[in-house]
Amino acid sequence: MRVAIIGAGVAGLTTAKVLLQAGHEVEVFDRTPDVGGVWSSTRRYPGLTTQSPKAQYSFSDFPMPKGLPEWPTGAQVQAYLEAYTWHFGVDACLRLETTVTSVVPVDGAWELTTHTGTTYRYDRVVVANGVFCEPSVPAFPGREDFEAAGGRVLAGTEFHDAEEARDHHVLVVGYGKSACDVTVPISEVAASTDIIARQLLWKVPRKIAGVVNFKMLLLTRMGEALFRYRWLRGFEKFLHGPANRMRRSMLNSLGSVSVRQFGLARHDLVPSGQMEDIVKGAIGLATEGFFEGVDAGRIRVRRDMTIARLTSSGAVLSDGTVLPADLIVCATGFTQGVSFLPDAVQGRIFDERGNFALYRQIQPIGVPGLYFNGYNSSFFSPLNAEMAALWIAADLAGALSLPDDETRRADVSAQLAFMDEATNTHHCRGTKIIPFSLHNADEVLEDLGLQIGRVTRASHWLNPVAPSAYRKVTPLLLTRLEAMKAAVPVDVPSK
Repeated sequence: MRVAIIGAGVAGLTTAKVLLQAGHEVEVFDRTPDVGGVWSSTRRYPGLTTQSPKAQYSFSDFPMPKGLPEWPTGAQVQAYLEAYTWHFGVDACLRLETTVTSVVPVDGAWELTTHTGTTYRYDRVVVANGVFCEPSVPAFPGREDFEAAGGRVLAGTEFHDAEEARDHHVLVVGYGKSACDVTVPISEVAASTDIIARQLLWKVPRKIAGVVNFKMLLLTRMGEALFRYRWLRGFEKFLHGPANRMRRSMLNSLGSVSVRQFGLARHDLVPSGQMEDIVKGAIGLATEGFFEGVDAGRIRVRRDMTIARLTSSGAVLSDGTVLPADLIVCATGFTQGVSFLPDAVQGRIFDERGNFALYRQIQPIGVPGLYFNGYNSSFFSPLNAEMAALWIAADLAGALSLPDDETRRADVSAQLAFMDEATNTHHCRGTKIIPFSLHNADEVLEDLGLQIGRVTRASHWLNPVAPSAYRKVTPLLLTRLEAMKAAVPVDVPSK
């Protein structure tokens, strides 16, 4: 089949690689001049690193170079993805610096139009533009006066050089990982650096007590099982039953360690609730140098605050505090947009609350020939995207035996309702699967009738999950699909 993939980030690249291996004709569209998606040079901010260690933030069959640090920089990840593209021949399929403006179903196929007005026809389309595609910047009252006086308001992805902050008064809005990441290099050159935090979030130390890598606790199957999933299996029943008090103690003791390790009480930066509530906000890795900057006075955190309005010389906070400001960097999240799809199609993709209603985070119900990948943001984004790509390849070949539309639609609704409760609706319109990354991978592999060995899965209960453990899954599926092709009789026209 001819397949269009929209987006050349992690999800788009692995989908292209798998579909090429399955024998499809593939073209990948991206508006940027390079591959990488969130790691593209066009949207990298100073201080950007992975949240997961390099061993977990990698594809099953293409490990990150050994020479990279534990948490690679944005530039290093982009170079890794570029190497992946060349290694698997995806580079020949790329249409970079090409914006997709519309994708319309026509007679069982899809017509895709770009910003140049050129129209292409495809049998199938995979939307892989990512859940972090469009930065969300608050509408600050008084912004026009602020900018008229020379002030600047930027999304975090628009801030590319820390030198832009030199000797300026800078406000960083947000308290997630990207906000804290960008704050550190800014604070090293700015005249003042204030972070405006509407809500404090728990931060997980990279090295707990300065010794134990956090992946030993949270990037294991045991770590995932500490958070109650939609249904409980095996040892999870024990953890959330007789051992529930022990489970809560394990999580909340991590919070106590964070309070002591970062001196949170001393700076009035202890979040409300307990560490087990971390999933209801955002699971954030602590940025190296952030709390050290707070301790040294280079970074001031204005907790439980928002910007009420901007003035020609700065900002007025929600408690009336007036701060000087020359530059405001907004690390305030993203919107997930598919404006290139017609209203009729969007009406089937979203539920009544605007959540993406995707079966297995991949397939919209009632829209044949359309798939999504990368709408499963996780601790193991490359691995989850790779498993989704296999699911798509299998479905294209008719190799999946799925429930009927009504059953799948009910499953999607139940999954969204569960995530509403588990994350207090903080699941990015249904696109975030943290902290249930491995549950998602297991469900996808169950659909495929493939799974890694029990012994390996058992080892992942206490050891960090290694994507390389899944490297045989793709060859197994491709072999199965080849066998299916060979079994289909082909009509040869008579001479």
